[in-house]
Amino acid sequence: MSDATRDIETLIEMMARLPGLGPRSARRAVLHLIKKRELLLTPLADAMHVVAATARECARCGNIGTTEICDICRDERRATGELCVVEDVADLWAMERGQAFKGRYHVLGGTLSALDAIGPDELRIPRLVQRVKDEGITEVILALNATVDGQTTAHYIADQLEGAGVRVTSLAQGVPIGGELDYLDDGTISAALKARKSF
Repeated sequence: MSDATRDIETLIEMMARLPGLGPRSARRAVLHLIKKRELLLTPLADAMHVVAATARECARCGNIGTTEICDICRDERRATGELCVVEDVADLWAMERGQAFKGRYHVLGGTLSALDAIGPDELRIPRLVQRVKDEGITEVILALNATVDGQTTAHYIADQLEGAGVRVTSLAQGVPIGGELDYLDDGTISAALKARKSF
């Protein structure tokens, strides 16, 4: 195998490690990038180099940006007293795409998991409790996934914030807009029924 072929195989192997890409998808992606070298491959390599050198976690909330404190935390208009707690940065970005939340965030970095030996200190839970005290937070919104670990984490956080003089809420769960009952799982239907409201 020549050096050039080895380099291409290495790139394919690296791409195959990305979420959602297996070996075949990675091979197709690399071939496409090579065919569109000037249009895609070179700009992608340049952008990856820049991001590798500049990307960092926000020291306050855990978001990913290029400065010590991210744009969301620096934006004074977002100092509403509302703090939305999410598991990871992907969840924060999903919330931002919806453009419905105007407060600030706190990224935990995962959920509590006895099986994986992930306790409160492995997450940013102590930092969350400190932020609630330091930043005049009036409401903590738990936007955690509706999994066993997500709900365990939510209950743990609620216990830690008890007596802190802060309102603790969670996202509503149930039937999505445009959803058809026939396609929903039993847990979703049950949650929607329990969270029903006046019509």
